[in-house]
Amino acid sequence: MGKFDIEMVGKIGSMALIRKEDSDIDYNIFSRLGAELKPGMIWVSSGATEIGRLDYIKRTGRELSGDLDAVKTDYAAQGQAILMQTYRQFIPEAYSVRQVLVEHRHFNEREKREHIKNLLLRCASQGAIPIINYNDAVNAEENRRMELTELRESHHGRVVECIDNDETAAEIAVLMRARILLIMTSVHGIYEDPEDPSTLVEKITGRNAAEVLEAIAKMQKACVGASRAGASGASAKLKYVAEPVKAGTTVIIGHAQHKISDLISGKVKRTIIGIGL
Repeated sequence: MGKFDIEMVGKIGSMALIRKEDSDIDYNIFSRLGAELKPGMIWVSSGATEIGRLDYIKRTGRELSGDLDAVKTDYAAQGQAILMQTYRQFIPEAYSVRQVLVEHRHFNEREKREHIKNLLLRCASQGAIPIINYNDAVNAEENRRMELTELRESHHGRVVECIDNDETAAEIAVLMRARILLIMTSVHGIYEDPEDPSTLVEKITGRNAAEVLEAIAKMQKACVGASRAGASGASAKLKYVAEPVKAGTTVIIGHAQHKISDLISGKVKRTIIGIGL
């Protein structure tokens, strides 16, 4: 692959995996993903916390109450097994499926970064598809804030926070030297005006990395809002993809209702970001 070690890192958001109208897993999306995922691809999947919440409500008729951090932890622990079970159901039996749970510390220490990189490279050569998620179940928000503060004080470079899986996917794309970073969401891409579907930005590009980063910064000013409380919106996505773009990765942001192949080929609406497009 030349300067790229991995063909694609993909990421899908929580709300893209849920049928809002009946508060359940969207099995059609899992089926479509499963038909296209293959070794050589790395998949970052949100969804454990929301799926765990919906499953708990189904079983008890109510939501958990109490400390919000504890509630998130409990939902994530319940939903993670369901998330992986659902991917395994739809990915062809010929491929192995491997769960990889990561935390911010894994990207801020050289030895841990190398450990993850080697694990993911072995997946590609061993016919396995890694499904990656941030390890919410064992990482309390208060602890994470304290650890990040310590890292900022001790590190002289950039600190990876892994605020959400958009950042996690971007970091993995840089680590693995991915040709493509695909972010699948519940909208068709980046909009100049989030309230006007006709303002979809089809391409953000430039002759070099500096020009692309300048164009990204301009677009960030027009992007506000998120799909749900606690989620990062389009502006955050653009912030996170800056590092992969600098490394030469092409970034594609598009709707999860589409096939991976159609988003990559440009057969459907999307936003594509990169150098010299």
